[in-house]
Amino acid sequence: MLQIRRSDERGHANHGWLDSYHSFSFADYYDPDHMQFGPLRVINEDVIGPGEGFGTHGHRDMEIVTYVLQGALAHKDSMGNGSTIRPGDVQRMSAGTGVMHSEFNASKEEPLHLLQIWVLPARRGDAPGYEEKRFEDADKRGRLRVVASPDGRDGSVTIHSDASIHAGLFDGAERADFTVPAGRRVYVQVARGGVTVNGEALTAGDAAMLADVDTVTLEKGNQAEVLLFDLG
Repeated sequence: MLQIRRSDERGHANHGWLDSYHSFSFADYYDPDHMQFGPLRVINEDVIGPGEGFGTHGHRDMEIVTYVLQGALAHKDSMGNGSTIRPGDVQRMSAGTGVMHSEFNASKEEPLHLLQIWVLPARRGDAPGYEEKRFEDADKRGRLRVVASPDGRDGSVTIHSDASIHAGLFDGAERADFTVPAGRRVYVQVARGGVTVNGEALTAGDAAMLADVDTVTLEKGNQAEVLLFDLG
């Protein structure tokens, strides 16, 4: 199975300070056909205006991964963490039994462009936690670099879910083949540029959902930045 979801098929909300596209049902956007894909529950593509952001609010029982595409995100939480997340950084916050946090555009002049990803945890009621790691472009160039995984392998952040996230940059002749373990499914999100996924041409904001396939091939990239989710 290969199902394509185009960028303009996503939910959309423009609040002025926040322009957001929702891959799955979120807030006022409800689509019973797009509630989640395996444990992948949310992919929001957000553009946040200069100096704007989300005031202190709470989460629980969710693995929250933030992937910044442009600009800088100022993060603070009730666990005592405070940091600025920039392109190349991957942030993981495990909400567990409950956490409060705020997220703001750290710049007063430039917009902030990011993907916020929610993954359902394998267990409810775990202690909250926080982690961030940096992955340089060279680590992702022409390959799929694991950036989040259940076991923190290869220096990735640890998410407490049956899911792994890989990031890759593809241009020209660069190509990657991802071998899909039996019984698993794959979600591919194109964050920037264009790329071909198993023969289907995708552009920024498009996604591919794959099941019952042995291999996912990414090729013919045009300045593409891609996230691939390996999901139970």
